[in-house]
Amino acid sequence: MNALDFDGFFLPVVLFAFAMSATPGPNNVMLTASGANYGFRRTIPHMLGISVGFLTLITVVAAGLGALFVTYPPVKTTLEVVGALYLLYLAWRIATAAPKTEVDAGGRPITFLEAAGFQYANPKAWVMAISAVSAFTVNGDAYVISAIAVALTCSLVNLPSISIWAAFGTGIGRLLHTARAWRWFNRVMGGLTAACVVLIALD
Repeated sequence: MNALDFDGFFLPVVLFAFAMSATPGPNNVMLTASGANYGFRRTIPHMLGISVGFLTLITVVAAGLGALFVTYPPVKTTLEVVGALYLLYLAWRIATAAPKTEVDAGGRPITFLEAAGFQYANPKAWVMAISAVSAFTVNGDAYVISAIAVALTCSLVNLPSISIWAAFGTGIGRLLHTARAWRWFNRVMGGLTAACVVLIALD
């Protein structure tokens, strides 16, 4: 296939991007925790960082970085180890976060750059990027335009999809009224984030 069929291109990509973005994973667990602890507005940089970071990730995969894993397996293993360690750090940060009533005393949400950089250590993001490039780009003269279309479509679908989880967390935050409840919530969310390391081990 050497030409991009726009009529049959976008709906499959949109459905794929929504299914991958809206389902549970490290990003969405952390957004839920952030929405609960810091509110939707303060979580916006985190959400934007995810979408922009994912856009750049698909771009570098389309440019050939994904093939590097096949040629040099230790590169993939190293990335998985780094991703696991960083996830454990984020899990600890979430689990030990101060109750919402104490957040202003020192807590802060994940920043735009932290969220963008995390996509390169996020196993689910790599699976989504490699799968999207493999499934939806076309060979020949249309490769570049199809890769750009895939990257932009996935990134644009990603943002509203993940915002659902931040909104969900914001709603949960309104139901937690005691410091004890907040501490248990943060520990559970930290535990779920740490459990995402299993995704790396099973990959």
